[in-house]
Amino acid sequence: MRANAKQREPEIQAFWAEQRLYERLSQENAGPVFTLHDGPPYANGALHVGHALNKILKDIINKTALLQGKRARFVPGWDCHGLPIELKVLQGLSGSERAALTPVSLRQKAHAYALEQVEGQKAGFRRWGIWADWDSPYLTLQKDYEAAQIGVFGQMVLSGHIYRGLKPVHWSPSSRTALAEAELEYPDGHTSPSVYVAFPVEQVPAGLAAQLKAVGLETEALGQPAHGGRPITLSVAIWTTTPWTLPANLAVSVNGQLDYAICRVEDSDSLSNHLVVASELVESLQASLSLRLEPLVTVKGAELEGIVYRHPLLERRSPVVLGGDYITTESGTGLVHTAPGHGVDDFNTGRKYGLPVLCPVDEAGTLTAEAGPFAGLNVLKDANAAIIAALKEAGVLLAEQGYAHRYPYDWRTKKPTIFRATEQWFASVEGFRQQALDAIARVEWLPASGRNRIEAMVGERGDWCISRQRTWGVPIPVFYHRESGEVLLNEATLRHIQDLIAEHGADVWWQRDEAGLLPPAYAGEAEQWRKGTDTMDVWFDSGSSWAGVLGGLAGDAPRGAGLNYPADLYLEGSDQHRGWFQSSLLTSVAVNGQAPYRRVLTHGFTLDEKGRKMSKSLGNVVDPAVLVEGGKNEKQEPAYGADVLRLWVSSVDYSADVPLGPGIVKQLADVYRKVRNTARYLLGNLHDFDPRPQAEGGHAIPVAELPLLDRWMLQRTAALIDAVTGDFERFEFYRFFQALQNFCVVDLSNVYLDIAKDRLYVSGAAEFRRRSCQTVLSLVVERLAGLIAPVLCHMAEDIWQSLPYPVAERSVFERGWPTAPAEWRAPDLEAPLERILELRALVNRQLESCRKQGGKGQEQEAAAGIGASLEAQVQLELEAGDDTAPLQEALTLLAASTHPQVDNLTDWLLVSAVRIGGAAPAGVLAEAREGGVTVRIARAEGQKCERCWHYETDIGTHAAHPSLCGRCVAVLG
Repeated sequence: MRANAKQREPEIQAFWAEQRLYERLSQENAGPVFTLHDGPPYANGALHVGHALNKILKDIINKTALLQGKRARFVPGWDCHGLPIELKVLQGLSGSERAALTPVSLRQKAHAYALEQVEGQKAGFRRWGIWADWDSPYLTLQKDYEAAQIGVFGQMVLSGHIYRGLKPVHWSPSSRTALAEAELEYPDGHTSPSVYVAFPVEQVPAGLAAQLKAVGLETEALGQPAHGGRPITLSVAIWTTTPWTLPANLAVSVNGQLDYAICRVEDSDSLSNHLVVASELVESLQASLSLRLEPLVTVKGAELEGIVYRHPLLERRSPVVLGGDYITTESGTGLVHTAPGHGVDDFNTGRKYGLPVLCPVDEAGTLTAEAGPFAGLNVLKDANAAIIAALKEAGVLLAEQGYAHRYPYDWRTKKPTIFRATEQWFASVEGFRQQALDAIARVEWLPASGRNRIEAMVGERGDWCISRQRTWGVPIPVFYHRESGEVLLNEATLRHIQDLIAEHGADVWWQRDEAGLLPPAYAGEAEQWRKGTDTMDVWFDSGSSWAGVLGGLAGDAPRGAGLNYPADLYLEGSDQHRGWFQSSLLTSVAVNGQAPYRRVLTHGFTLDEKGRKMSKSLGNVVDPAVLVEGGKNEKQEPAYGADVLRLWVSSVDYSADVPLGPGIVKQLADVYRKVRNTARYLLGNLHDFDPRPQAEGGHAIPVAELPLLDRWMLQRTAALIDAVTGDFERFEFYRFFQALQNFCVVDLSNVYLDIAKDRLYVSGAAEFRRRSCQTVLSLVVERLAGLIAPVLCHMAEDIWQSLPYPVAERSVFERGWPTAPAEWRAPDLEAPLERILELRALVNRQLESCRKQGGKGQEQEAAAGIGASLEAQVQLELEAGDDTAPLQEALTLLAASTHPQVDNLTDWLLVSAVRIGGAAPAGVLAEAREGGVTVRIARAEGQKCERCWHYETDIGTHAAHPSLCGRCVAVLG
């Protein structure tokens, strides 16, 4: 019962390895190929329960496929490039070692670190019983993989989907590189310093000037005193949460369809006595700005186009322009400060008006000389405060307040990012967006809501920035002309670089100069070209796995043998709709016009028992290694083994977030032990059983000749097989978990085995009533082992190796998925036996009340209560009527059985005698009436047989065995 999983599970795994079970089944099964393609975990850090949820789900699916005869080859993968590994390497070096680093030496150290991490994670996965091509995984740093990735990039280039452009991208000053959407996170609690600023108007278009003149506002007099009073001032009011971008302001954008109000500011201390704001926001702005605003005239945004304003901090004049639908009245003023170098909408609007792309911020996030007096300030540290102070001094700061909102952070460094215009390489999603949406529609998404998520993301996403300013990655294989900056990127250069990388690996890009990298046709002009230094986004790395692993490019890679493209299934966390699912989809559609998967299944995230995210600071992290192998103090942290971890994965509805904690683990261990104890009981009672038919010298009784109880048990087993097969096909493993628990606890333990104990222990060894029961036990235990094999794989194999009779298959996995022969099926028995089980429950409740009345032990036998149920006799009365008709029919069926030595109500109720009808017994201890059935409990007549514990009236009449009943005497005879 202890299972000794810490030692026993590795022994079972060694047996599988020795038998080459996975290899033989995945390559030699007669069924179709089934490919669940592994989304590569990142090769950094110890495994956590999220890894366990993901990889065990995959393994359950793959093992089921193998049992069903499919060739389910599982190639595990690892994502090996990228900044976290580069940073880990740099953190481990001294200052002098860093200074001496070359790109090649850094890459070599990162390569070695990644391989070390892969080995550590691989050992953990294998300990969980995961079957895979562990000796030949795919790593994104392998030569053949990198070459396939260059092939994908090259096909996209030649199809016109890749371009280089100056655009604002998510930039991480902490990583000093551009980032893709999938590399961002939005933590709670970010607050930005938001400001309302008045930009002084200097010129107004004639049409607007006429309208203002009609309400007494002479625009020619802007800046001139009115009747000896304050100067007449008009300003456009903007609101921004990034004051540091104000030095890059080149326009103010308005929505041409919105209404705007030119308001008199009724406050003698105000900075500007007239403001332009959106009409809808006048009321709320009076509160935000603590000013009274009196609308003088209302105009459409289109009429504001052409206003010229003065930059309040720099010597610059800029226009009011028309933006798009991104300008709303949900917040701010309805006028948007526009810096084309620091926002996508700003960039697009600026391009429409021919505005320059001003980006006065360097890669470290420091303002450059173009920012004038603010040069040298860091935009995430001191620039905001300095600029706000300057606005206040200039008299244009209308209001300042903290603003809590979603803000993008670098998911690796956990530091804020900025929008910054740089020259980057992009994949033009616009070029194949509709194809991608069409491909999404052809995929089966589980749950179905996954389709909506990825459709929305693909439908709305901008072009994909695929270049990174880092060293540890796959190079973007491009050359730039040293004088003109012209780009050299064509079929010849792409093919040549792909061939070099296939032979030498991506390091060759850094190891060789241009002469050694350019194809022969360009060798003579090598000195004119400079190789690029950018690497590819790691999502492009992993998103190319359909080519590098599944052989999805023309001229299939050798690794693709025995794998399907498109894959039958992708299975990852729900966050991958914006990550791997999407990058895989976009690259595959761009090259082949189809998704790389037929079905996509997603799971949620792991939480603690209170629904909180696991974190070291909360102390609520469940370490899967400790759960499996035990902690330092095994009394406090016992070694539960991998099967308990696997059972947890099968027990949760993983379509949502799933909890795990010490209490849940303890409950799972109890279920695990219940299943194990059930199997142990079945095996223990088969020690002398030969499962061959009697005609062949064995002990098995033909199914057609079995008693009703046994046929009912086989019907229940058949129903379990049907249900679990459906559960596994729908990937609803939690239903399997519930069905298994119910089968072991209710059908087997509480009913069948409870009743069968008398048959198994008291009958003669070779008696029909015992052999028929053993026949059922052997059939059930073999099917039970097969059904639990995908989940409780070690226990299933342990059961198989413990079968006390020979079977043809060395392993449970060679037997195949359990099926129920047609002769097992007796659905007509379900309803009648359900009536008898209801009667049994009624009787048991009365027996329990009798136990509570009396005590235990022989000295109390004369007391009112009873102890064991065999001390009781039961009398039943059934009223005629519809309520009792089903039970009456069930009892008639039971009475008609050709095996009364098994199918009798006395044994099924576990009492010593049952009488239906007649006079009530003397000394009734309990009586109950339900649904037309009356149950009376009394003490059984006679004495207790020492061997079978039944109370019989013939005890003492057998001279050879005076303490035994006649049945036991006959058995011993």
